[in-house]
Amino acid sequence: MASERWQEQRERLCEEIRGEALETASYLGQEAFSDDVMRAMAKVPRHLFVLPEYRIRAYENRPLPIGAGQTISQPYIVAAMTDLARVGAGDKVLEVGTGCGYQAAVLAELGCEVYSVERHESLVRLAIQNLREAGYEKVHVKAGDGSKGWLEAAPFQAILVTAAAEGDVPPALVEQLAPGGRIVIPIEDKGRAWGFLHGQQLTVLEKDERAQVSKQSLLPVAFVPLIESEAEAGRSPEER
Repeated sequence: MASERWQEQRERLCEEIRGEALETASYLGQEAFSDDVMRAMAKVPRHLFVLPEYRIRAYENRPLPIGAGQTISQPYIVAAMTDLARVGAGDKVLEVGTGCGYQAAVLAELGCEVYSVERHESLVRLAIQNLREAGYEKVHVKAGDGSKGWLEAAPFQAILVTAAAEGDVPPALVEQLAPGGRIVIPIEDKGRAWGFLHGQQLTVLEKDERAQVSKQSLLPVAFVPLIESEAEAGRSPEER
């Protein structure tokens, strides 16, 4: 059966993710991702979030094109960012950069209340369709400038950004993070470079109960840049 074949491929993918987690333990300070995160990765049907022409490659541990010059993230990176966010059932989470909806689906599988902002309206429509087909109909999606967050839904227990900010975390995202929460975001420092990675580091920002923030750079990564839209954030929302 097709469903069994897809499940076998997801399980093989999860073994690859576990192996890569071991290889990057010196960066992340841990040898494995949580059982809850790995269960979500084993359950979310990634083949429903890729374009039809790439469906046969859906469970490769690599990014794939989704249109509008964007990609679906490498599954290892999705697992790593989800794990670093330290989220669980009932947490309100903001995702900046919906893409095709895959990262949002993983968060929803964990029981999070997900709000996701995407600047490409064509991808907003694609993500809504993908999430509906995969059964994650309670994810909130809108078109807008993700660097401005989603003020009406704030505060958030965690914020995940799937595009690289230049220099620092956008202030609006820090403001919309609840005390005790985390932002997981790639930060680009153009003064540093690691070959093709252009100096991007996956970074975790934490806000304590007194609203004091601290940051830790963890892992060299390669993401598309976080671009602020000229249009007003929240324009033409498409929500469920």
